[in-house]
Amino acid sequence: MIGRHGKLSQSRQCHLLGVARSTYYYQPHPTDEGELILLRQMDEQYLKTPQYGSRSYATWFRRQGIVIGRKKATSMMKMLGIISTAPKPKTSIVAKQHKRYPYLLKGKAINRPNQVWATDITYVPMAKGFGYLVAIKDWYSRKVLSWRLSNTLDADFCVQALEAAIQDHGCPQIMNSDQGVQFTSEAFTSTLKANGIQISMDGKGCYYDNIFVERLWRTVKYEHLYTQEFSNLKEVRKSLNVWFNWYNQEQFHQKLDDLTPDEVYYQKHAIPQAA
Repeated sequence: MIGRHGKLSQSRQCHLLGVARSTYYYQPHPTDEGELILLRQMDEQYLKTPQYGSRSYATWFRRQGIVIGRKKATSMMKMLGIISTAPKPKTSIVAKQHKRYPYLLKGKAINRPNQVWATDITYVPMAKGFGYLVAIKDWYSRKVLSWRLSNTLDADFCVQALEAAIQDHGCPQIMNSDQGVQFTSEAFTSTLKANGIQISMDGKGCYYDNIFVERLWRTVKYEHLYTQEFSNLKEVRKSLNVWFNWYNQEQFHQKLDDLTPDEVYYQKHAIPQAA
């Protein structure tokens, strides 16, 4: 849109469009290979120690023989979209302009499909970059109802996943998430309200409140994403499509009496008993 247009300078065009000149002139640089290696190492460690903050990560890297400062660790955590689960002062502050909602699941018996859904976002490593994965999961059956990939941490792909889940599976009574800016955004919460879905949010330090999605991330990463190399999100998307179908249809869970998520969600409880 901005270019050589008669007597209007590019500076003037930026002013008229409300675009900062620094934004217009900025040329993005690909993340170098060394940085990608560090990001993947941090992501793998996060699955083991979600309580680590920037200070702990700086110490952890130093113990691996890699010297990075706390500011660098903080920058990497922001890039990955991860937050320490350790309690800290003012943990409820995420986005001042966004409304936060109470946690509705304390002491609640969850005993049927579509009673409670849960959602979360995780980092996806690739050979020459990284992306983000969001999933909508039924709390009772563990079924992954929908998922989407994105190369940015905006709310759009989260809303797309939510709308797809509603279209394919109807509406839950409650949607539970953390207080991430994507889930407190007007676009996401208005979609929930428009469909009569109650909004439940846990605090930053409540790691176990969303444990089922966290377990899904551990499974999909260690059993799938970390075992392969992907060049781009298209390859990741194709591979995850196969994996999530397998997870829903064939991955049985001890906590579900050795049934698969699909068998529990669709109430298909025909499993032979041992003699």
